[in-house]
Amino acid sequence: MTDIRPNRLLDAIDSPDDLKGRSRAELKQIANEVREEVIDVVSVTGGHLGSGLGVVELTVAIHSVFNTPKDKLIWDVGHQCYPHKILTGRRDQMRTLRQGGGLSGFTKRSESEYDPFGAAHAATSISAGLGFAKARDIQDEDSSVIAVIGDGSMSAGMAYEAMNNAGADKSRLIVILNDNDMSIAPPVGAMSNHLSQLVSSRPYRGLRRIAKKFVAPMGLESPARRAEEFLRGFAMGGTLFEELGFYYVGPVDGHDLDVLIPILENVQAMRDGPILIHVVTQKGKGYAPAENSADKYHGVSKFSVVTGEQSKPKPKAPAYQKVFGQTLTQLAETDDKICAITAAMPSGTSTDIFAAKYPDRHFDVGIAEQHAVTFAAGLAADGLKPFCAIYSTFLQRGYDQVVHDVAIQKLPVRFAIDRAGLVGADGATHAGSFDIGYLGALPGLICMAAGDEAELARMVLTSLEIDDRPSSFRYPRGEGAGVDMPEVLTPLEIGKGRVIREGTAIAILSYGARLGEAMKAADMLAAQGLSATVADARFAKPLDTELVDRLAKEHEVLITIEEGATGGFGSFVLEYLARSGGLDSGLRIRPMTLPDVFQDQDTPYNMYEAAGLNARHIAARAIEALGRGDIAEIERLARA
Repeated sequence: MTDIRPNRLLDAIDSPDDLKGRSRAELKQIANEVREEVIDVVSVTGGHLGSGLGVVELTVAIHSVFNTPKDKLIWDVGHQCYPHKILTGRRDQMRTLRQGGGLSGFTKRSESEYDPFGAAHAATSISAGLGFAKARDIQDEDSSVIAVIGDGSMSAGMAYEAMNNAGADKSRLIVILNDNDMSIAPPVGAMSNHLSQLVSSRPYRGLRRIAKKFVAPMGLESPARRAEEFLRGFAMGGTLFEELGFYYVGPVDGHDLDVLIPILENVQAMRDGPILIHVVTQKGKGYAPAENSADKYHGVSKFSVVTGEQSKPKPKAPAYQKVFGQTLTQLAETDDKICAITAAMPSGTSTDIFAAKYPDRHFDVGIAEQHAVTFAAGLAADGLKPFCAIYSTFLQRGYDQVVHDVAIQKLPVRFAIDRAGLVGADGATHAGSFDIGYLGALPGLICMAAGDEAELARMVLTSLEIDDRPSSFRYPRGEGAGVDMPEVLTPLEIGKGRVIREGTAIAILSYGARLGEAMKAADMLAAQGLSATVADARFAKPLDTELVDRLAKEHEVLITIEEGATGGFGSFVLEYLARSGGLDSGLRIRPMTLPDVFQDQDTPYNMYEAAGLNARHIAARAIEALGRGDIAEIERLARA
């Protein structure tokens, strides 16, 4: 519910237009109230907190100076956009953040005209911004394009590809580098702020133009320009960005509206070439628990505003990612060639467990998935044993490197694919939907999926022992199934699945963590006297053709199920059966995959309900294919 305390200026802000004409003191109060609102909202919904708190003043300043949505404001990644959403007419919806049917935790085009470009992956903003700038120029329009990119995203090569293009193109584009962790800048203080205002001012830029006209006839334009850039770079930094063709302004205190607003006004008046404003901020600014936390409360569950203590339910089983991290660390005790690589997600992938014990063999390469893959290939080519731990959705960004640098050369890089399947509140941008198909298409690459946490531990060992080709194993977000962990790990036989439960009429062949739902479905079918076999495929490639043949021959119905898009495991099984004649005798086969849509955020259970991949859906599909049984009874059992 909206806070209705008296003198709340935020209550009068329904759109950025309501910021226009406000005094500096009023804007500062609005910024403070936005910060309070963000803290209160995220305490209820969970989500990204520290990043949003760090850009409160910057967000207020941008919206007070520029004319959004005519001026295009593009947030890189978008996880810092909560203040932006509050100021752009979505304040009354903020407590639906990251929930089913609610606001996205990122920018989203379908959500608001103030979100001109959706994002949740890093380093897309400058490329998109240049696209908007060129579209503006071609259509002979007059507007500004502002791309706000964080320092973490600047580790991604795509940002520099875009800057190189923008610098050569000379289109008018404003890039704001939100620096909350970098050490490349000189200290921010009164002199730095003064110089930034000076070099962005109209008189200074007018003097530059006059000097340019004066020195050009003498052939001194290039030396003079370089001298001026050198002097500015020496005093302020930013030489790299100047070399890429950007006019550099900064570093600037990103929490001082008295500094930010005049600089943004100066920059808004510029009409030539790309400009980069280097803004220094503090992640988690204004909320002590976030400021003092190691990760600045980057991503949080619900929490107490007073204490900062997060409400995390006690897990019933270890998280899959921790099983991976612990198993890899255990194996490294007796194998000094094991290395772990992650792309800016050591805690998210639990390679931080490995790093704590073997820091010299752990590599966090930043948000640079392409580099991570080829770096791992180089390690493998010289005899080391790299495990490249990357979320499924982020590994997509390094796909060419998987093909060109790993698979073609048959290098034994091990891909630990985290967040396989649907991921809940982060929605479509973070769902691990496509890796089964895009990796399974590659010759020689071994593809595994863990049915439970014990199987995951065995797959880590199995992957370690594969030394003549690349391999991968996928596993979901969240806690495991609660199975007993083996005291002694043994590797899997390559290309061999397992039968969990024997039956006669129906065969359910699961690939990955829907195995538990497959077992529940078999129980539902057994309650109606329908006997079902449940098998864990373990491998999508090489496919256990002996197991597939047996299931096809001994059952009337074969159902495949996976936490992935169409074109994956089920397609591999269908193609094999079609080629081998396994479909010629009337087998009824039903592949079950994620639907052919990008699913919006919700709880994982609700997302799988919408996808039709929970136990009741599996049982109902079996009854439908078999032509016997009562689907209504399945629904009753599911409700019970």
